[in-house]
Amino acid sequence: MKRISITLLLLAISLSACRGDPAELGVDASTTNVPSIIGEYALNAYDPTGEEYGGSLFITAGDAPNEYKLTWLVSGGIHEGAGILEGNQLTFTWESITETDLNLAGEGAYTVTVNGELYGTRSINGVEEPGTEAAYPNPK
Repeated sequence: MKRISITLLLLAISLSACRGDPAELGVDASTTNVPSIIGEYALNAYDPTGEEYGGSLFITAGDAPNEYKLTWLVSGGIHEGAGILEGNQLTFTWESITETDLNLAGEGAYTVTVNGELYGTRSINGVEEPGTEAAYPNPK
């Protein structure tokens, strides 16, 4: 029941996110001075076919230093993942937890900018080309 409530809350937040035109990204953070990536993000992305999509990304601390838990709310689907931050690079694996997309999974990598934005690729297992994503911190 708790997971369903959290899922519904995350879905409501993602539906309120405005995609709009993506803002220009800041320069890459130095590998020794990376801003915190914990928080909520508006997501602008393109799938491997070039189709644009948007949504929200939520990042929380993982179980060990430099480990993170990620949740994407995109196009009616919910994806969960885990990643490791090394320098300014966050690498991760993910899988869909939406009943209609249970077989979707993959990996990806984001670069962290000085402004705390994330950008990079996210792939789907079995699909040759990755999609691209840019995530912008939501103001608190």
